[in-house]
Amino acid sequence: MNVVSAPGLAELRERLGSTLFTHVAGPAGPVNRARIHGTPGPRWFAPDRPIRTVHGDAAMFIGGVRALLLQSLHPLAMAAVAAHSGYRGDPWGRLQRTSTFLAMTTYGAADDAQRAVDRVRAVHDTVKGVLDTGEPYHAADPHLLGWVHAAEVDSFLCAHQRYGAHPLDADGCDAYVADMARVASALGVLDPPRDRTDLADRLASYRPELRATPEAREAARFILLRPPLPPIARAPYTVLAASAVSTLPLWAREPLGLPHVPVVEKTCVRLGGHAVTRAIRWAMTPPPPAAPG
Repeated sequence: MNVVSAPGLAELRERLGSTLFTHVAGPAGPVNRARIHGTPGPRWFAPDRPIRTVHGDAAMFIGGVRALLLQSLHPLAMAAVAAHSGYRGDPWGRLQRTSTFLAMTTYGAADDAQRAVDRVRAVHDTVKGVLDTGEPYHAADPHLLGWVHAAEVDSFLCAHQRYGAHPLDADGCDAYVADMARVASALGVLDPPRDRTDLADRLASYRPELRATPEAREAARFILLRPPLPPIARAPYTVLAASAVSTLPLWAREPLGLPHVPVVEKTCVRLGGHAVTRAIRWAMTPPPPAAPG
């Protein structure tokens, strides 16, 4: 029986972790990481805040896919993404910009976090257009920002509670929503939700506006079935994508034509989601230092 040696396992871990980090953080990842964690000064969030627990866990891979699917159900948000984000032509660039923003606002120095917010707000100011129906959209619209924020918070928290290494207790979940409200307010969201009850109410208030446009269904197909990945990564990504879909409520799945197979989701999908997130967590967590000889 072939057994991977300890040096070989360490090399595999380093290679997998480096590949994942490069894809998620981009070429500037090492420089950004050094700045985020090495710049002295106050932070928006203390080390013990729930936002650091959630955003530092591998379950964010599942939460991110879920957020994209859920956000696409607002036709104005989907129009802005389809026309301006370049998610088809440059999906990795979009992922890298998003992950850098999350890392900067979660862990970075307060001045750097504010600069990251200012850059996003400047981009939002330029993203505007008109649907075929004649309805205008503007990414800086506080109401539209509120939907994007609520869908994101709900997705990140839902994925963490199911697949995170250390799920939060009830108070921690409310505190996470409150932490995210700090970022949302800086981005221009008016009165963002500050606990889970507020979050559920806010999501419900948007439901009359939601529908699956052709652009939303095409985005779902791209995200779930045609991601630009090398063959070796397709199987684990399929598990991540299925895990993301399994956490969506039925009212979000049905318009997008996404399946609902409860028995499979509670067994195969859930087990697979835990296995893949554990593997990502292992690959991206530095091994403990060797004991002195």
